[in-house]
Amino acid sequence: MDKLDDLDRRLLALLQANARAPAAELARHLKIARTTVVARIARLEREAVVAGYGVRLGQRLEHAAVRAFCALSVNARGASAIIRALERMPEVEGAWAVSGEFDYMVQLRCESPEALDALLDQLGQIEGIKKTQTSVVLSRKIDRRAAQP
Repeated sequence: MDKLDDLDRRLLALLQANARAPAAELARHLKIARTTVVARIARLEREAVVAGYGVRLGQRLEHAAVRAFCALSVNARGASAIIRALERMPEVEGAWAVSGEFDYMVQLRCESPEALDALLDQLGQIEGIKKTQTSVVLSRKIDRRAAQP
């Protein structure tokens, strides 16, 4: 893959803010031809710079959610089974292997504090998890995924 140029980076920023923006709108914003936008997006997809498109939940659900990050320390032999168990939990929004005292950092979203409590109990029952440490998100200070005005 060739390096991303400034136009690629600006196009990616626009797509991150609104992946449903029409190519013509993107072209107007970037001051280039619509066909150039279409070709650039196709190349970015082909080169796996763009892996896919998704839905970002709106404020109605975001504000009604309790978010938390849960650090997991696991037995190495059970790691793949733990990841499979986490994949089956819809409240798990993401999981990352990390360095340090813990092995994984898991992002959680629940409808209520009680639901989070029940989920944490469920996580504690997964075979191979030795230790957890959870931090509840109080507020978001930076969100680079937010739509630009």
